Amino acid sequence: MTSITYDDLGPFKIIEVYEPSINLRGTLVVDNVARGPSIGGVRMAPDVSTQECFRLARAMTLKNAAADLPHGGGKSVLYGDPAMPPKQKEELIRGFACALAEVEQYIFGPDMGTDERCMGWVRDEIGRAVGLPRELGGIPLDEIGATGWGLLHATRVACEFQQRELAGARVAVQGFGAVGKHAARFLAAEGAIIVAAADIRGTVSCPDGLDVGKLLALKEAGGNVIDYPAGPGVTTGDAESIIDVPCDIWIPAARPDVIREDNVDRLRTSMVVSGANIPMTLGAEKRLHERGVLCIPDFIANAGGVICAAMEYQGASEAAAMQTIEEKLTYNVRRVLDIVRKENCLPRQAAQDMAARRVRRAMALRRWSLF
Repeated sequence: MTSITYDDLGPFKIIEVYEPSINLRGTLVVDNVARGPSIGGVRMAPDVSTQECFRLARAMTLKNAAADLPHGGGKSVLYGDPAMPPKQKEELIRGFACALAEVEQYIFGPDMGTDERCMGWVRDEIGRAVGLPRELGGIPLDEIGATGWGLLHATRVACEFQQRELAGARVAVQGFGAVGKHAARFLAAEGAIIVAAADIRGTVSCPDGLDVGKLLALKEAGGNVIDYPAGPGVTTGDAESIIDVPCDIWIPAARPDVIREDNVDRLRTSMVVSGANIPMTLGAEKRLHERGVLCIPDFIANAGGVICAAMEYQGASEAAAMQTIEEKLTYNVRRVLDIVRKENCLPRQAAQDMAARRVRRAMALRRWSLF
């Protein structure tokens, strides 16, 4: 039995979808819509769960409130291999959208395992999606690297807090996909040194720095980071070995709970900027804080994607969306770190309190607290 924690914020709705004729199984969690209809991505993987969906939906409630967007938090998950044949994937996503067509409190968006093409299918079925292809008037947030652009600005502010320069900082990127590869690209353009990158197949590292252009070309061609050319100092290992690479900044940009109590002590870094949603357990995050490692919470650092999606929903241009991401991420990270400096608290606690206050103020203005 899946354990879901209910509190004054939600969740508002949990809907399970099952259609065996097309092997469709999925879950939607609408956590809170006091600030407006929820925006949240559709995550596709074989091992997703209702509990993961709930945790991601709550993160979206906090993320949208922290970014001061007129949206609540929701998330959906589809059970399946995102690399399945395209026709089968299209059938599942179209079927999932149709099953949830009447849940107007939820706006579909891309997430791990789905992209703007998938959102085009959703839009075609029910007319309610963001992160659409350019051909449909959307801002393809994965293509332009909206989340990675936000991570750049979050990292820059965190470096200011630690009184270090971003240029020359040594960065490890765990999850060299839609988020991680763009974060690496933007950070390298600012002079950061990418010393390690990992994807599902393995890790490549080099203390003198990797050529980000070569890594991007490998991924574009359908390869993996461990296909990186051999050279002086270049080593490869399994996907988890990136945890052991010494660096100044460690960016998780893949699955939930990659850093846990059982492996957190292997991290050798002074800063973690979370590109993925819920990439660390709370216990691991507390341990890092006790060690003096600065952890910028996921729903603060990786809000670039949902900010872009919300701007698209309002009809804004790509340029306006990128400018808004820069402004909101810079302001929010500074505000959270100001609270940390004054109260000597965990950054996540400062961020959660700030976001939850905004949600509760919105709830107080509604006839019913959740809808």
